[in-house]
Amino acid sequence: QVQLVESGGGLVQAGGSLRLSCAASGVTFFSNYVMAWFRQASGKEREFTVAMNSDGVTTEYADSVKGRFSISRHNAKKTVYLQMNSLKPEDTAVYYCAAARIRGRLPRSKSDYLDWGQGTQVTVSS
Repeated sequence: QVQLVESGGGLVQAGGSLRLSCAASGVTFFSNYVMAWFRQASGKEREFTVAMNSDGVTTEYADSVKGRFSISRHNAKKTVYLQMNSLKPEDTAVYYCAAARIRGRLPRSKSDYLDWGQGTQVTVSS
């Protein structure tokens, strides 16, 4: 089982930026995993935000964050990042890192991801 720990959340004004990190442990071949970020606003379902394939190139973004958020990964450090720019109040949520040992596709469904972090709070003030 992969252990995931997110960091980098906080309070930021609308239009600002944050960079989230997710460090993985308990895994030998981190590069075999699809890594994703989901988010859950208060009172809402957890929703897909972005995913990156093991190749570190192929990505899939939710329309709501396309052009503002960017995912990257450093396989040697077993870490995935989420750069969030032009933040909006509606981006306020707990952000979760997730891992899936899947090849050939980038799933958007929560059920495809077996390993999850505890989450980090992002609050965007207007």
